[in-house]
Amino acid sequence: MRRVLAFGLAAVGATLLAGCEQSKSAAPASTVSAAAPAASARALQETEFVASGPLVVENQVDVAAQREGIVAKISAEAGAAVKAGQVLALLDDRQISSDLDAARAKTRSTEADLKNWRAEAEVLHSDYVRAQKMWDAQLITKEQLDHAKYKAESDQWDIKRVEELLVGSRATERSLELELEKTRIRAPFDGLVARRYVRAGQKVAVGDRIFWVTATSPLRVKFTLPERFIATMKKGQELSLMSTGAPELKQKAKVIEISPVVDPSSGTIEVLAEVVNPGKELKPGMSVNVRIDSRP
Repeated sequence: MRRVLAFGLAAVGATLLAGCEQSKSAAPASTVSAAAPAASARALQETEFVASGPLVVENQVDVAAQREGIVAKISAEAGAAVKAGQVLALLDDRQISSDLDAARAKTRSTEADLKNWRAEAEVLHSDYVRAQKMWDAQLITKEQLDHAKYKAESDQWDIKRVEELLVGSRATERSLELELEKTRIRAPFDGLVARRYVRAGQKVAVGDRIFWVTATSPLRVKFTLPERFIATMKKGQELSLMSTGAPELKQKAKVIEISPVVDPSSGTIEVLAEVVNPGKELKPGMSVNVRIDSRP
């Protein structure tokens, strides 16, 4: 009975020893298989750097009111494509139009006065020339000659006075024309109306935002890179980028501007790249990832 028990204990010990040896032999294989993906990820990280940034356009502004008034008409809504100079809205221009009509009438009246004074000046000059001849012939006195002379000179000063009045009248007219133009809210460049801030009938003051207009091209992406890239990044270099929200949208971009200095607070440089032949899917404001070859 003791021999049987001893034999059983020996068998159990041999089984446990064999299990431990198998576990030890399997452990290196597991370590090798887990290390393979990590080594592959490190290799990818060493050859490629991914930066991110927003798509921007050069022209993107709030169109503001240049004079106060009541919005009389809205001619463009958000999302509408517009051309440079296109009227987006109108302010009430009845008062300024009336003032401009009055200024133009005054200009015409002053122009007529000037023509009349110049015609009279010609008559007085002829009188003075005739008086000189009569003086030479001893037909009139010296006082009569002087009277004709001073009258002709006086008329010349009247002409100068009316000319200055005409200059002021025309300046007033141009000023009112400028004020009238300010009632036409126009698109500053080709693009899209991104937002409308006012409604018809609303009163606006000088500087109030009326529309937000943005260009749609050229699309550019601005991003930062570690300072080690300052020696390898070149103008004209082609980069690949993709939208973070839609990875299937892949495009090419060319570097157009590289910061000549390193930001000491972050140790980075700023890079600006322009998207090459962007499709309609890419829009200003979208975030994109830029892939840069980081191999030396």
